[in-house]
Amino acid sequence: MDQIFPIIPASSKAFWGLAVIAVFLVALLGLFGYIAYSARQVRFEVSPAGLKIVGGLYGRTIPLKSLNLAEAARVDLQRSSEYAPKWRTNGIGLPGYQAGWFSLANGEKALLFVTDSHRVVRLPTTEGFTLFVSVADADGFLKSLRAAARS
Repeated sequence: MDQIFPIIPASSKAFWGLAVIAVFLVALLGLFGYIAYSARQVRFEVSPAGLKIVGGLYGRTIPLKSLNLAEAARVDLQRSSEYAPKWRTNGIGLPGYQAGWFSLANGEKALLFVTDSHRVVRLPTTEGFTLFVSVADADGFLKSLRAAARS
């Protein structure tokens, strides 16, 4: 006749340890979902008050007086190697989406909202960083910024 000897039941520590891991994974999944959602929802609002970046984790308002519009220009990050993001210091770096703080190949600090590295507007600021944004109508965006700055 076989004899069966069961294991001593695990303490509640095992259950709570798994619960903490599960909560962490659900929170991480929520963060990834938000990042995926915000990658398509960021928008740039130009007004006399400034450039308002809405959506995403790195949204903010930059006063027009802080933008150096004389040096603002369209750039292709694939061809302008000096402006290529080199190190992500606090941001999101996914294929087809870069948002947050980066260090560029030329050593500058930059705030990126880039989805298409071939169609980017470079906006130097007086606040110690350069802003890079992907917008569908780069010329219209720059024209709108310059018109708002004049008014």
